[in-house]
Amino acid sequence: MMMQMTETTNQKNSLFNAMNRFIGAVNNMDQTIMVPSLLRDVPLDEDRELGSLKSDMEDGDMYSYYQLLKSIRQDIEWGVRCAAADEKRKESMKLTRSSSSISTTSSASSVASLSSEEDEEEEEEEDLHEQFQYHLTGLQGVLSKLTQSAVSLTKRYKKEIGIGGWGQ
Repeated sequence: MMMQMTETTNQKNSLFNAMNRFIGAVNNMDQTIMVPSLLRDVPLDEDRELGSLKSDMEDGDMYSYYQLLKSIRQDIEWGVRCAAADEKRKESMKLTRSSSSISTTSSASSVASLSSEEDEEEEEEEDLHEQFQYHLTGLQGVLSKLTQSAVSLTKRYKKEIGIGGWGQ
């Protein structure tokens, strides 16, 4: 019995569950908000929970934040490979153009850089677990805030259009 309670507590804090809570909140927001254009020009700062996002989004309104939440949900569900691949392709095009005009470096400097790269790789491997824990904690924190924001945006929409029971 005690083992099940521990597993349940640990599962509650899992990244997978944090992502599912966020996706569920955004899905609920998406199903509730039938006319997203009503969110246009409604400032974020009227809502205490959404007001803190104003510094992150320049001149943002509730509609732009609604779009952002949906975009993040899509990235979680489908991955960011397409966008990342497009960025890499664009970056490689820039590098190809710039490398044609740059002269090559001497072989002595490339040998020295190889040994320093090996040292850096060893250091990185040593603290991979630390880096993972740091980023995992950060990701869970961000997902929690985004989930709360999706719930708040849904409540705010209900308030704006006058749906009863919006405080639930």
